[in-house]
Amino acid sequence: MAVLEEDFTLGGLVPGAGLDGLLGVEHGQKADLFLVTDRGRTVILYKVSDQKPLGCWSVKQGQTITCPAVCNFQTGEYVVVHDDKVLRIWKNEDVNLDKVFKATLSADVYRIHSVQNTEPLVLFREGAVRRLDALLAEPQQEIEAVISDEEVIKWTKLFLDSNQPVLIFVTEKHGNYFVYVQVFNPRNLCKYTLLRGEEEPVTLSFAASVNERLVTLLCLSCNGSIYETLIPLNQSKPEEKQVLVTSLLLKTNVSGSVLKGVSLAILDKDHVAVMGTSLKAPKESISVWNIKFQTLQTSKELSQGTGGQLWCYGGKLFMLHGKFLTVIPFKCEISSLAAALGKLKNIQAPGTQTVSHFVNWGTFQGDGLESQDSNNLVPLKGQSKRSDASEKHLEQQLSKFLADKRTPEFQITVGHIVTELVERCKAEPAFYPQSSLAQLVQTQGLSYSLCPDLMAVALEKRDVRLLQLCLQQFPDIPESVTCACLKVFLSIGDDSLQETNVNMDSVIGYLNFAQDEKMGKTEVVQNGFSPVLLEENNFDDKLNKLDDTMNTTLTCPVTPQKAALLNAILHSAYSETFLLSNLKDLTVQHVILFLQYLHFLYEKCSENASMTLPGPCPPTLNQIMDWICLLLDAHFTVVVMIPEAKGILASLYKFVKAQVWVYSELNKIEGSLQQLQKLHQQRNMGLYSIEVLELI
Repeated sequence: MAVLEEDFTLGGLVPGAGLDGLLGVEHGQKADLFLVTDRGRTVILYKVSDQKPLGCWSVKQGQTITCPAVCNFQTGEYVVVHDDKVLRIWKNEDVNLDKVFKATLSADVYRIHSVQNTEPLVLFREGAVRRLDALLAEPQQEIEAVISDEEVIKWTKLFLDSNQPVLIFVTEKHGNYFVYVQVFNPRNLCKYTLLRGEEEPVTLSFAASVNERLVTLLCLSCNGSIYETLIPLNQSKPEEKQVLVTSLLLKTNVSGSVLKGVSLAILDKDHVAVMGTSLKAPKESISVWNIKFQTLQTSKELSQGTGGQLWCYGGKLFMLHGKFLTVIPFKCEISSLAAALGKLKNIQAPGTQTVSHFVNWGTFQGDGLESQDSNNLVPLKGQSKRSDASEKHLEQQLSKFLADKRTPEFQITVGHIVTELVERCKAEPAFYPQSSLAQLVQTQGLSYSLCPDLMAVALEKRDVRLLQLCLQQFPDIPESVTCACLKVFLSIGDDSLQETNVNMDSVIGYLNFAQDEKMGKTEVVQNGFSPVLLEENNFDDKLNKLDDTMNTTLTCPVTPQKAALLNAILHSAYSETFLLSNLKDLTVQHVILFLQYLHFLYEKCSENASMTLPGPCPPTLNQIMDWICLLLDAHFTVVVMIPEAKGILASLYKFVKAQVWVYSELNKIEGSLQQLQKLHQQRNMGLYSIEVLELI
């Protein structure tokens, strides 16, 4: 049995994504990292668990990436080819691909293959194969032609069998298909002609697996049929003319309509995934088939369309859904006839079980009203009014559940409880168990992708307490949702916050609550520097006069409750690329208020020599400065035009200039300090000594 779980997107819009799809998705150095290459200029490194990009690299304007980037697992470096022959190698810390290692090869590259425990292999368009190290040693070496004229490579894959690499590629010429199998110990290349039946339709997609010296090649045709070909790897001498016969394995489309834009992926030895659309059903979908028992296991509609490409890695399917890179986790169990026909009891895969498997939902709803079927305790739609319980009763039942010993299914159970509560909140606007939802979020067993509607409901209710908890607990919140929370925090009235139980841990170290309630002033020291050092020209004089209007003391522009909410935003994870576009939606008033608060935090940092804020979990200086830069980048044109921002911009200018001056002075004495350190290491001072050193 196989199950497609809830899909999620990685980061958002894929640069350069369009009807032509992507060049490829390849594994990164770790199991959770993946390299995504578009058909233009960009390579993005994603961390799937966080659903965010970790790095992005682009070639120069006018250059085009021509094969997917891969990771060299032996060195941890990344390799890509642009403009067919130019090879680039870089590391995580590199920023500009134009400045990394470059090698120009003598022939066009079709694909670079890289898998764990072996050296990367380079497949050229004319069929020759070279090890990457051999190419780097002699980039301009002559590359022979292996395939014939007009023969074009259609598909290729690298496998490890008995710890030895096996490279397979399929070519096409005038409607005929050929299979090449390259082994390396000893080096041997075999060519096969793929013999198809007279009525066998056009092949659209290939997939393969290797096990115990036997290659299984699957071909998906345009009528939805999957054909199988077996290729042994034990031949010592390649024959000149070898023919492979295909056999029908599975018919995935019994209606007889023609498929287009299809792709095929092998999930395990008994299951395959097929993606595409038919002329009779124009909506695209992905389906999982059991090839052992010829049954459809599950399917999912892809309403936004795909690029006809499908990648499978470690229990996850990757595809371009619309313009978003989408991941669909899946689970496959050992194939049996009962599972294939859906006759097993409790056949839901872990992660898709209903909450009734673990908790009595009728008891949660109250009044002891439960479904008569003990195997289906979730109330029916018509039972909502009869089983309505007070939120207090729900809190009591939830407290009992949370007090019980936690089982391995605890996280799954919590996710389903939240899903059920959120669905009821959406169906019944008057129902909103705020305290219960807050308790569930604090179990640390949830994430945004597990219950995406939770924050949507909280935003609609303007429940700032729950939003703060989600920002603190969820590692995978999209930037658009983070900005939506920021808008709510900045716009909500101070009177509303007075009665709200906001977590104040992040502000207790640097805000005087009693004083700030009266909006009193907080003294600020300007980092210990004399303003005289900064007044070098008339422009600075004007800025100083303008800044004098702000006095030598600074008022926190927001209440402590609002400050605590804004600190949750500062602590949240984000990608600058995707956050900037969402920040542009903030109003000018909100931008100024947030800048004023960030400026206040910066000045409070300046009071300490360590440039840190006191307290258990305050914002860091880096977080403060990053958000100041982000706001100015998103709204600079507007900010410099409005009078309300002149004072804060002038003050920020002075502080930045002071820091530049400090670093400049430190650089001047850096050499002397290094010499002093060497002097101290070379001489034995004994137990006590006094030295006078003159710095020139």
